[in-house]
Amino acid sequence: MKTNSKLPDVTFHTRVRDESVGGPNPYRWQDVTTAEYFAGKRVILFSLPGAFTPTCSTYQLPGFEKGFPEFAAQGIDEIYCLSVNDSFVMNQWAKAQGLENVKVIPDGSGEFTRRMGMLVRKDNLGFGLRSWRYAAIIDNGVIEAWFEEPGLMDNCPEDPYGVSSPENVLAWLKTAKAA
Repeated sequence: MKTNSKLPDVTFHTRVRDESVGGPNPYRWQDVTTAEYFAGKRVILFSLPGAFTPTCSTYQLPGFEKGFPEFAAQGIDEIYCLSVNDSFVMNQWAKAQGLENVKVIPDGSGEFTRRMGMLVRKDNLGFGLRSWRYAAIIDNGVIEAWFEEPGLMDNCPEDPYGVSSPENVLAWLKTAKAA
């Protein structure tokens, strides 16, 4: 994707807590569109290979979670973490990470990721189709800034991380604001 590109229109199949459902697992299905997530907001979207994986769980997600106040001070309304995982997995990962600021988006079928041009094979790790690691600043559904890890390829022997880090995205926001 490139800056000034509009995000693809897709529908994400999410599970949301609903106490009226009752029982030990009070969740119901709720479809949420790209427009519902991104319209009228300036957000950070970051996508990664998988929930519960080491770099994602140790650095990237916690960094965006802890850095939310600094991002908000730079004009960011929301931070979304997207992965080619189903809603059950993403919700459990959010719970395990104790998320309060970052919201997770399940791209279970990989449709959004494919249409973003970021769907790659990770068969060498036993993952199948997953997202390449990237981050973006999205303003009202349009890409304002793009942070893609180098080496986009199927079955990449490495998992590059740095370009899409919270620290790098925050540095860009501070520079852009000063300009």
